[in-house]
Amino acid sequence: MAVETSVDMAVDMAVDMAVDMAVDQSADMAVDMAVAQSAPLPEAIGEFLFGAELGPGQEFLAAFIGAVIVGTLMMTMTALAGPWAKRKVTAAFTDRYAVNRLGPYGLLIIVADAVRLLSKELVVPEGVDRPAWDLAPVVLASSALLGFAVIPMGSGIHLADPEVGLVYVFAVASLASVGLVMAGYASNNKYSLLGGMRAVAQNLAYEIPLVLIAASVVLFAGSLQMGEIVAAQQEALVTVAGLSIPSWYAFVNPFAFVLFLVANMMEVGRNPFDTPEAPTEIVAGYQTEYSSVYFVLIYLGEFIHIFLGGAIIATLFLGGPAGPGPESIGLLWFLLKIWAVFLFTQWARSALPRLRIDQLIEIGWKGMLILAFANLVLTAVIVGLIA
Repeated sequence: MAVETSVDMAVDMAVDMAVDMAVDQSADMAVDMAVAQSAPLPEAIGEFLFGAELGPGQEFLAAFIGAVIVGTLMMTMTALAGPWAKRKVTAAFTDRYAVNRLGPYGLLIIVADAVRLLSKELVVPEGVDRPAWDLAPVVLASSALLGFAVIPMGSGIHLADPEVGLVYVFAVASLASVGLVMAGYASNNKYSLLGGMRAVAQNLAYEIPLVLIAASVVLFAGSLQMGEIVAAQQEALVTVAGLSIPSWYAFVNPFAFVLFLVANMMEVGRNPFDTPEAPTEIVAGYQTEYSSVYFVLIYLGEFIHIFLGGAIIATLFLGGPAGPGPESIGLLWFLLKIWAVFLFTQWARSALPRLRIDQLIEIGWKGMLILAFANLVLTAVIVGLIA
């Protein structure tokens, strides 16, 4: 009897272990399949143009074409958002007429503004530090575009997926702060200098909480790879009456989502955190002395950073390109999510008053930083208990 009981227990234990291993393998396979579905765009372009085997020159050409596609998409959205959508949204909030004369719904204002700004004379003030003054607008615009290199947009649009993708995004996005300081210091203008100093102060106060909040997402996903962070949000969190709520981290940890949304508003310099340019206080801050094509680059960089912030929020908290319907429309869902973030920033711009610089810094160091650490510790405890 004792021998039979021992045999039965051994058999049961073996069956349980086999079932657990099969479940774990199935989960790992599901994650691997989700990651594999976001194959880099340059690989697909290379296979389409040159076949399976690519030489160094062909790989470079495929990567260049992929970068042009993503860059063109982002620049088109920026051209639509800056001259047209921003005015339409602000007019709706303030009960005024927006652009409506040039073309259908005023869309040709985009062309008119481009011609008007690019045809203006580039005025170079006396005493500027010319190399830094020239490079600052380029740094502001390019730092945001570089961030899209590792963002999985769905529908096969994903340039690269390195293992440290999230670190890369924060690293290149933070280069915008360098551009703001360069513009403020090099302009030989006290208002520009104040704007650059404000940019440094508020970025130090808010980028640290931003990284800490993102670290809580990494604890849940177990990876810094953007593709795996998206794949970890594919399963259903709960199912009620046949309706499934996805395991997006905005639902799993709404506290972190709200904190990140607020910190992102600072990162992109939108109201109530637009103190580096603050027109009613320091003229236009770091961009006071810029005109013509340089002003266009600064304006462009501002809106590309808004869309990059929306892309990071969509990837970390909203499942990336995930949404109802086939995977082929993942890009559509992704763009809708980042446009939703853009509309939120425009609502804040119209509805919230600008904070004083001392209030802004105090909120960052005494509020956001403490809440970000609390969220990180709480997330670590939850993940430890689940594990």
